[in-house]
Amino acid sequence: MTDPVPMRLAGTAVVLRDGPDGPETLLLRRPQSGSFPGAWVFPGGRVDPPDRVGAATEVDAARNAARRETHEEAGIRVHDLTVLSCWTPPAEMPVRFRTWFFLGREQGEDVRTNPGEIEEAAWVTVERVFARHAAGEIVLFPPTWVTLHGLLAHRSVDAVFEAVRSAAEPAHFTTRMEETAEGGLAIWPGDDAHPDEPGVLGARHRLRMGPLPWVYERG
Repeated sequence: MTDPVPMRLAGTAVVLRDGPDGPETLLLRRPQSGSFPGAWVFPGGRVDPPDRVGAATEVDAARNAARRETHEEAGIRVHDLTVLSCWTPPAEMPVRFRTWFFLGREQGEDVRTNPGEIEEAAWVTVERVFARHAAGEIVLFPPTWVTLHGLLAHRSVDAVFEAVRSAAEPAHFTTRMEETAEGGLAIWPGDDAHPDEPGVLGARHRLRMGPLPWVYERG
């Protein structure tokens, strides 16, 4: 079936560093207007024509965009960008970006946010982010929340990279959204309710976004 809205391409960098309480990731708070209003997000953005120069694949172009956007938004350079996942938004979204997420390592530089595009930046542990989100203090979108959830089990940046590199292939999240009596529900391939790539009866791959805290179900 042809997508009703043309798909664009973007790249996002999940930038990590080791902290005293485990891995920390760089999150940026967006302004109240524009994309992801008021939300805390990873640095990243759309693929521009220069990002495609010398790129053999769309993944290469998205990696270039993730690297460039991180420098533009946060003023730091990243290296060791490793494919983590690919996110395809719901068909009903008015503007659609297929977004490749990459793990990246920082190089010890001070973060300098781009005024007007980024309101605030912070290096944070997943536990701290989830505590603030559960308390209703910050806004997160599903790709950010689920990506952070995947970092919970690891106690060092090297451990995160080792786990990702040992995976058979990057995780793909083709999102379908539903509204329930409890609130929003995001469904991904492998869930028995996914319309295009369902799993076996009873299988779950979903995020319940009703009363806080959100609940991720997979299995």
